[in-house]
Amino acid sequence: MFYFDRTYVLVLIGLLISSLAQANIQRKFDKYKKIKTQKSITGFDAARYILSTNSYNDISIKKVGGSLSDYFNPINKEIALSETSMTDTSIASLAVAAHECGHVIQYKKGYIPLKIKSYIVPAVNLGSKLSFPMILLGIFLSMGKLISIGIFLFSFVLIFQIITLPVEFDASRRALKVLNESGMLVGVENDYAKDMLKAAALTYVAATISTALQFLRLWILFGNRRDD
Repeated sequence: MFYFDRTYVLVLIGLLISSLAQANIQRKFDKYKKIKTQKSITGFDAARYILSTNSYNDISIKKVGGSLSDYFNPINKEIALSETSMTDTSIASLAVAAHECGHVIQYKKGYIPLKIKSYIVPAVNLGSKLSFPMILLGIFLSMGKLISIGIFLFSFVLIFQIITLPVEFDASRRALKVLNESGMLVGVENDYAKDMLKAAALTYVAATISTALQFLRLWILFGNRRDD
């Protein structure tokens, strides 16, 4: 069966890697949200400082619910920070807020991988919704062409995640640079922020590996199939 063949071990490996990465970032977040910065700067203050010093006055900051739910939306030109990131003065809050500002800097400077990522979003949304239904329909109807289309659509998800890697690593690099140069973090606090952002980046690496393993499984199962 499609769901229970031996290649399913690839999916299980991917799930394990992703689970370990998520557990690691949660552990790091819980650790560094307990360590307050010496200068008692909130994540909101850090984000506002970075935006104002770069004259990014068209970018707004809003509060969203959840934990580690922070993001930057280039379409609405807004940074969304969780309540913890907005009001807390911890290492975790400043690291997260600065990371999202890193994405703003990428957007303003026309960072190519971020542009590519934005351009392929419609294809990725289509691929994530239709790839597996198309594959299952192809199996049910014994039509290899439909299966091939499904695999092709799923490849957009993998491509998107691969492009996301340099975007996330670069945003963290920019965040750490501005935190260090601005003096918002002092001494070892910069190392703590780096450790926090490294753990966050590894979640994207894990997601990419997991998706790559799923793609490999599909290729092993159906890559050589031809429509009659």
